Parts: sequence; C-alpha cells; structure tokens
Amino acid sequence: MAPAEPRERKDVVRNRQRILDAAKALFAERGLSVTLHDIARHAGVGVGTIYRHYPDKAVLIDLLFEEQLEGMADLARQALEDPDPWHAVVWFHEQSLELQSRDKGLRELLLGMPDAPELAVRFREKLHPLAGQIIERAQAAGVVRHDCETQDFGVVVLMVGAVIDAASELSPELWRRYLTIALQGLRPASPPEPLPVPAVSPEQMEQLLVGAWKHRS
Repeated sequence: MAPAEPRERKDVVRNRQRILDAAKALFAERGLSVTLHDIARHAGVGVGTIYRHYPDKAVLIDLLFEEQLEGMADLARQALEDPDPWHAVVWFHEQSLELQSRDKGLRELLLGMPDAPELAVRFREKLHPLAGQIIERAQAAGVVRHDCETQDFGVVVLMVGAVIDAASELSPELWRRYLTIALQGLRPASPPEPLPVPAVSPEQMEQLLVGAWKHRS
C-alpha cells in the first residue's frame, strides 16, 4: 500500500489563511497598491512567510479576485434575462457599482489599473460584449437613445467611480444619486438633443480607463 501523503502542518495552513484574509481586507480598503510588506504586517507574519506562499502580489490578486470578477459577468448574464430592458440596464449598473463601492481593489481592476494582471484584461474582454448586449437590447426597445454606444455606459461607471472615491467618508451612498442622473441622461428625449462629440471607440475606452487611473494616482 502506498504511503499516505503527509498532511500540511497546521501552522502552515493557518498562516496561509491569515495572509489571504489580510490581503483581501487591505485590497478592499486601500486598493491594489498595498505591498506584500503591508500584508505581512496586517497578517502578523514575516514577509518571508508570504514570499514562500505567494512570491508575487499578482498571484494573490488572481487568487482573490477571480471569483469576484466572474460574479460581475454573472450579473450581466442575469440582466439579460430580465424581461424589462431598461430595468436590466439600471439593475446591472447598480449591482456592479455596489460591489465596487465595497471593494477598492475590485474597482481598480475594473477601471483601468495600468499593467493590469492578465486576469483583469481577460475579464474586461469578456464583460464588454455582455454589456453591449444589455445596451443594444435596451436600444432596440426604444428605452436607450439610439446614438449611445456601450462605451458611454463605461464612462458613466468611470464618473460614478470617482464619486465613490470622493464621498467614501462624507456620504458613502452618494454615488447612487449620480448614477441615476447619468443613466437618465442616456434615455431618449423628445425630441432628442444631439450629443456634441462622438463616443470613444472600444480601443480608446481601454486607454481612457488607464489614463483615469494615472490621473488619480
């Protein structure tokens, strides 16, 4: 009979969980600029312990955010099942921004972190077509103005994300007001007022997100 594989020592398992818990809390509170030294200090372990488990911060980011990012894509799929196209637009943006308001690291991944981990790049490539379907369905139903692009809604998220940052201590729910105002502006008017400049292209949207990050930094 083959010998049983040795169990991991309890202290190794415990330290790994403390590292994950600390990284998750710090990413949510401070964003992805926290260092492995910050995480070690918060976890109460030596930085060498972190390097033994997670030699690169990107490994921790992938591990902690993959499920959350996939959850965002699930929100888009749920919105597409909503029989009310306008409610689907509003609900999807409310739900996704609710998650971002509670987790600065998630918001940074979604809103153009320079040199973003491959996980975030792949996710944005997956989410954009789903978001496009939500908007196109609403346009076909006549509840979103015909001259909008999916990227216009991406810019709305970018703007509301700035409100989340600015009002986090003053009024944490303030972003909901400006999301409502912005989304209402993308509904058809009678007669519709022409938009003064064209939307950014999908390629320019990525550049815009990274540019906004650099400006915030």
